[in-house]
Amino acid sequence: MREILPALDRWYAAGSPFGLATVVGVSRSTPRDPGAAMAVGPDDEVVGSVSGGCVEGAVFELAQQVVETGEARLETFGYSDEDAFAVGLTCGGEITLLVRRVTPDDDPTFGAVAESVSAGRPVTVATVIDGPAARGATLAVWPDEVAGSLGSTGLDVAVTADARGELAQGATGQRHYGPDGERREDTVTVFLHSFAPPPRMLVFGAIDYAAAVARIGDFLGYRVTVCDARPVFATPKRFPAGVEVVVDWPHRYLSGTTTDSRTVICVLTHDPKFDVPLLTEALRRPAAYIGAMGSRRTHDDRMKRLVEEGFGESELSRLRSPVGLDLGARTPEEVAVSVAAEIVALRWGGSGAPLTATGGAIHPRPLDPSR
Repeated sequence: MREILPALDRWYAAGSPFGLATVVGVSRSTPRDPGAAMAVGPDDEVVGSVSGGCVEGAVFELAQQVVETGEARLETFGYSDEDAFAVGLTCGGEITLLVRRVTPDDDPTFGAVAESVSAGRPVTVATVIDGPAARGATLAVWPDEVAGSLGSTGLDVAVTADARGELAQGATGQRHYGPDGERREDTVTVFLHSFAPPPRMLVFGAIDYAAAVARIGDFLGYRVTVCDARPVFATPKRFPAGVEVVVDWPHRYLSGTTTDSRTVICVLTHDPKFDVPLLTEALRRPAAYIGAMGSRRTHDDRMKRLVEEGFGESELSRLRSPVGLDLGARTPEEVAVSVAAEIVALRWGGSGAPLTATGGAIHPRPLDPSR
């Protein structure tokens, strides 16, 4: 959704109706996760994707119908063994889509939501997808305000509380309620789509490898900061536009910044006077990934020093060192791919093995649904 928001915001500001298809449910192996979106706007312009190409043709026609009628639709697409030419997912999975028309009259909150997402302000959009409440009705929930309605005060109150909880976790998914927000009923299904600020990637050590890691981190959607104590190396011109560059002692900078369960920390200094104090700080705070560059010898010396700092086996198990997967990487760009591959594998529970050597679903559901 973030990727297609500029086009949606332009159509919305011009008052041009568009059909918005959002993945609200998946089962088995699917190419896109809940929240993936595709839209059909003026002059049949298409942005986004909901399946990587498997059902986009059918969704295009469905979106056109929804724009014309104004009636939101809930449709499920899956693979059909009986008819190889039927519209479906050849990966064997199943996706459920909510397709609704968006205009300033249909959804008065959309503009404010788009503005918040663009500015990095957290917001959750709650949308009715099934039940007696009006399908397609939306409620926008920020940490400190609410806009819109799902049609019932009780339902709005219950959904607002849950939406703020999901927003704190950066989670997206379905919730079930009674018509007035009763939590032990399941007559109304609501899709909560959380837009938390992008996760942070903190890269320490302004070397060539850091520039490559920063580029791939930016490509993956992280908000990247590069920190080094040496001003001759920590200069913005050595890094991609949009990457924050900070001149400070790494451990001091980290101690004064905020991390959470989605934060990635890459320690590329491989110098004990930098990386041991830095890792001492990193291992004592929340993070999704902590990786440190260095040879096997450097790793052994680093682990010895960290043990002397009082870290036990369970704490040190969080440290990915030497950093990255075994790809045989040599150049800074290849090493960056290795590091990114390890981050992605850890995030989604991947093995890092070639897919030709594995079985089962290619896109298993995440180990942690909040990620």
